[in-house]
Parts: sequence; structure tokens; C-alpha cells
Amino acid sequence: MQFKFLPLAVMGTVAFTTTAPMASHATPRQRRVETVFTSSNETSGNRILAFQEDRSGRLQLKYSIPTGGTGTGGGLGNQSAIKFSPGRRWLLSVNAGSNDVSVFDSWKGKLKLTDRVSSNGERPVSVAVQGNFVYVVNAGSNSVSGFRLNRFTGKLKPLPNSSRALSSDNTAPAQVSFTPNGRALIVTEKATQKIASFPIERNGYLGQATFNQSSGQTPFGFAFNRRGQLFVSEAAGGAPGASSLSSYNVRRQGRNRGQLTAITPSSPTNQTAACWVVITRNGRYAYTTNTGSGTITGYRINRRGQLSLLNPDGLTANTGEGSAPLDMALSRNNRELYVLNSGTNTIGAFDVNRDGSLTAKAGAEGLPQGSTGLAVR
Repeated sequence: MQFKFLPLAVMGTVAFTTTAPMASHATPRQRRVETVFTSSNETSGNRILAFQEDRSGRLQLKYSIPTGGTGTGGGLGNQSAIKFSPGRRWLLSVNAGSNDVSVFDSWKGKLKLTDRVSSNGERPVSVAVQGNFVYVVNAGSNSVSGFRLNRFTGKLKPLPNSSRALSSDNTAPAQVSFTPNGRALIVTEKATQKIASFPIERNGYLGQATFNQSSGQTPFGFAFNRRGQLFVSEAAGGAPGASSLSSYNVRRQGRNRGQLTAITPSSPTNQTAACWVVITRNGRYAYTTNTGSGTITGYRINRRGQLSLLNPDGLTANTGEGSAPLDMALSRNNRELYVLNSGTNTIGAFDVNRDGSLTAKAGAEGLPQGSTGLAVR
């Protein structure tokens, strides 16, 4: 079956998670209820939607707040449409319909809009934040642009002349992110089979890019472990059973910092259209959602960053017929995994077991079509 770029045609809504039950002697002040956020991506006005778990364990919408911008109403083919700053005070969201970025303050629990600025490009799809610096990838203009974030006021100030071109005029970028040490910026280009690496100077500006050849076709979402190793999903153009996950070492120093060296090249999922990636906090497990086959594939990660399947057939969990799973998010204690199912407008929920296996649990229904991005606080 010909691939229609499912990730471009359908995009994500979100899930939420809670921490483990508190001991009976805990006071209300000690209790922490985690909230999961997504953006609605509506053409009539983009909103951030906040979900929490009710007493029955199901996710419920607690509130929504306008971003001030607009969405596209459909899939963006992206990862990290919304992103928390380190410390999780500031939440940033792209508005792909109005070509801008919104910032929210989460300090008092409920979000408050603090700023909205132009993305300095067309159709922003992914945002990254590290320290005082923010970068946005604009899919419509095949470029990245930089900003400085005021961590006291939540205001964004563009970095003059910081925009940099990707490898061509048709890259279909999926995600932008800083490396954990903040010395390079990574962008996946689905259409060119390349992974762009920009060294970052002390002033926050980008140096000359290295365009690394992806190990597999259609590099999409990615995540880092604590060792700074990079894990990239490969959708393989949507070919049935052909998707994969690759791991890379990232050069940390020198003029070519950000240059990639494959550790495990294209470890097969045996599933279709692997697009989104998360890694557990302990770095032992990675998961991909397979949009075309409605499944999740789990991997073990050893200390060298080498990958091995949890299940020989790559089927660690089913998300349901016609589910078309997209975004994923782990709870902060890494005990739950939530998955946006764009085909059924639901959130799938799973317990993460000690051996990396997943056990299905109650989720949520009735999510807006076209919602995108996932973040937990």
C-alpha cells in the first residue's frame, strides 16, 4: 500500500498521567497530580488542553486556554509541537496556522499566556528550549530560527539574523531539539533522508550545519538518553513492516560537534511507519509508535546505546484497530505511557512494567481531530 505520509496527515493529541499513589499519611500539600498538555491545532483558534486523571483512572479535560494563534486543523508530521523549559515553568507551543509561537507560565499550576511572537518563518511545527535559548523549525520555509527566553517574564526576543536554512527547499522537517549538553541543535528531515546538526556558539547562534545521512529512510521523531546518545525513528516511507529505530553517538566537541556515528543502524520494528520516540528516564527502554500498524514497539538499550527488540515481532502493545497512534508521553515517574491515537481521537494508556512490557489501562475519548504535541508537568 502506498504511503500517504500518515504522520503528515494525522497528528497528535495528548495524554496525561499521575504519580504513584501517596502514602496514607501524606498531606494534601504533599500530593502531586501530574497534568498532560496538548495543543488543539484548530483553525478557529489554537488552544492548550490540560488533562488529569479522575478517581476512576480515566483522563479528563480539566481546562483549556487559547494560545492567541491558529492551527491547521490537520496533521503536522512532527514531534515536539509543545515543549516545557528545563524546570517546567515555561510551556512553549507552535501555532502552525498563524506562523507564531506562544509562551505560557505554569508557575501557579494553571497556565497563563505571557507572550506570542512570529516564528520568523512559515508553518512552525516543532520547538526546542535549552537555558535561555529557543529554536523553532519552520516546515513551510525549511529553516530554523532562534530566540532568547527571559526566564523571569516569559517573553521571547528573536535573535537577529539567526535563521538558518535546512539542506534543501523541500525537507519536510519533523523535529528540532538541543542535544543534552546544549552544544548542538538537531533537526530530522523526512524528505531528504538527512539529519541536520548545527553547532551552537556561546551567544546562542548556530554554526555551519553538518547534514548527516540517516541510517534508514524517512527519519522522523527522536529522543536522547542521559548519555547523550540519539535515537531516531525511521518511517521507511510507510512501507509495510519496514520501519526501524537507529541509535547514534553525537560528537560533543570541536567544529563538527553534532556529527553522528551510528551505533545500531536501523533496527527493524517489523511494523509500519514508526514515527514517534520516547525513552525511559533510566535509559533502559525506548518505545516507538507505529502509525500504519496501530502498535507500539519496545526496545532494550544497553550501556553502549545498542538496541534489541523486547518482542521478536516488534509488537509490544496494540493501540487498537484504526487508531493511527502518534505522540507519546511518559509520566514523570516513568510508570505510565500515554499515546495519542489520531484515527480514533482517543488517548491510549499503558502501565510500564519493570521488564519494559506494557499493560493497557483506561484512557480518554473525544479528543479534537488534529491535536498535536504532548508534554507533562
